[in-house]
Amino acid sequence: MKKRVAILKGGNSEEREVSLSTGKSCSKALIRLGYNVKSIDTKENFIGELIKFKPDVVFNALHGKYGEDGIIQGLLETLKIPYTHSGVQASSIAMDKNLAKICFKEAGIPVVEHIILDESFSLKNIPFKLPYVIKPLAGGSSVDVKILKNANDWQLIKNSVIKNKKYLVEPYIPGRELTVATLGNKSLIVTDIISDNWYNYDAKYKIGASKHIIPAKIPVNIEKLCLDYALIAHDKLGCRGVTRTDFRWNEKLGSKGLFILELNTQPGMTPTSLVPEQANFIGMSFEDLCDWLIEDACIDKN
Repeated sequence: MKKRVAILKGGNSEEREVSLSTGKSCSKALIRLGYNVKSIDTKENFIGELIKFKPDVVFNALHGKYGEDGIIQGLLETLKIPYTHSGVQASSIAMDKNLAKICFKEAGIPVVEHIILDESFSLKNIPFKLPYVIKPLAGGSSVDVKILKNANDWQLIKNSVIKNKKYLVEPYIPGRELTVATLGNKSLIVTDIISDNWYNYDAKYKIGASKHIIPAKIPVNIEKLCLDYALIAHDKLGCRGVTRTDFRWNEKLGSKGLFILELNTQPGMTPTSLVPEQANFIGMSFEDLCDWLIEDACIDKN
């Protein structure tokens, strides 16, 4: 008899809509595979509904706060319900861009220097030359990420800064956006992401807003570095299941121009998502990928 799978989706984060899309796609795939599937929106009090269903496995389709930062993972560990993707510690560290970059640097992966500022910061507090990137310390899907190209952009950015929220500021790296999915103990392939402006929220989730070149047309040494760095980052943080690691590459600088940006422990599984696309390229269907994640589910993770 096939397992009972509870898909946790939605929630209250800024990435709710992406999570609903991920949950919908994965639910359809698991139903096609014959699993007994129940989708649960975690926006309200969902714990009773989860316990009543008595799942064998939880498929974590959440993104952002509460779903990707170790909180839901801690709950599932307490309830002793096996779940997909990474555990409490790995999820928490990956979600904190400062801690993650410290770990990457310790592992020998090139990172962009950065500083952390709160809503009281001003231009004089930033030591980097323009342009630079301002992004929330914790968050994903490029929500609230801003590129400051000149001093005139400052007021627009200042007005959008949220009170009591910390931000990471780093120099903008010109060049190409590269990404690698890591599945278990193997990095899959490198995708080159091309968009009109930069890989913002719309470019990620609107059909046709970005173009994915797979495999990326890059030198062999850069490809190898991306694959190696992605696996090292995955292992350094103690990740499980599938992750996606994002890079910027300034091709004018060769290998010295490659920098890791972040690692995503809950990469999107939507119609435009990169991980299913990479899996498909190596011969793994969307159903195969979801099935693999169910089989990989467990508790007592890092």
